[in-house]
Amino acid sequence: MVRTARASTAAGPTLAVVAREAGVSVPTASKVVNGREDVAPETRRRVSEALDRLGYVRRPRFDAVRRPRMVDLVVHSLTDSGSGAVLHGVEEAAYDAGLEVVVSAGLERARGGAAERGGWLEKLRARGSSGVLFDLAELTGAQYAWLARHRVPFVLIDPVAEPPAGVVSVGAANWQGGVTATEHLLGLGHERIAVIAGDPGAAVSGTRVAGYRSALAAAGVAHRAEYVRHAGFDRAAARLRMRELLALPVPPTAVFVCSDAMALGAYEALAERGLRVPEDVSVVGFDDLPEARWATPALTTVRRPLAEMSATALRLLLRMMDGARPESTRTELSTRLVRRASSAAPAGG
Repeated sequence: MVRTARASTAAGPTLAVVAREAGVSVPTASKVVNGREDVAPETRRRVSEALDRLGYVRRPRFDAVRRPRMVDLVVHSLTDSGSGAVLHGVEEAAYDAGLEVVVSAGLERARGGAAERGGWLEKLRARGSSGVLFDLAELTGAQYAWLARHRVPFVLIDPVAEPPAGVVSVGAANWQGGVTATEHLLGLGHERIAVIAGDPGAAVSGTRVAGYRSALAAAGVAHRAEYVRHAGFDRAAARLRMRELLALPVPPTAVFVCSDAMALGAYEALAERGLRVPEDVSVVGFDDLPEARWATPALTTVRRPLAEMSATALRLLLRMMDGARPESTRTELSTRLVRRASSAAPAGG
């Protein structure tokens, strides 16, 4: 059974939410929760009222005498803006739970048992990590086997490929995101809507395209096979795919691009042809990374809640570290459309 964003908030607000409500920093709110004395009376009152008003659940913290438990977070890059959102979500949830987090960029691909011969995974075991969060496209079979053999709890954050049975993951509602993006363009009056997707065999890409096709079918708009292109989530490849779409005998008036980075590649191809966004072609992305706001024009996109997904993944990992098992191996958080300046009615109505 798929769990929704509504279900994921049942545990109550995070300490960061309480801090914002009270107008204080997260460390100050934490001091109040933990009964520290170095807090002004008025500040303590505001935080306490916010705790009660929001229904914050005071979770038992680890024994302060012992070293806090440690988890590893493995991201594909420390310079990617998406990884920044992941770090933010994990940091808040870890602080709230009293955990230490070790952050690593990338993970060697296991080849012939390389992960077991002094590699990164052995270092993980040596430093005593209690669990791992992976923000990677996918793991290899050898890495899954190593984690299972050494009984290391782990959770995947928005994996691109479908993970093996029994592997716990947290992702976004990709199908619904594809529906929402396409319905938005249909609502503006577009019917010639193309899609630039990621890898053809990737589950996350296929699900977004399935949502696109479902929205077209529900609106009675014929699906055009030539309007579906794949660019492997690569900006340069997306620029090439956009050129191909523009070269069709009947080019699209709008394009749903399955990542913000690829949408910027589509922008480049349109600019090369002297076409304007959205006056000539409307563009909708997927992710809502900072680049979407910085683009000219600002990109209409589907928000993938990376920080919330990462915080949810850490809370699930914490339960697994304590011996519990999640009710479902797949948790999905809702996506939503963020409308900006890159989408409008087609030229000529």
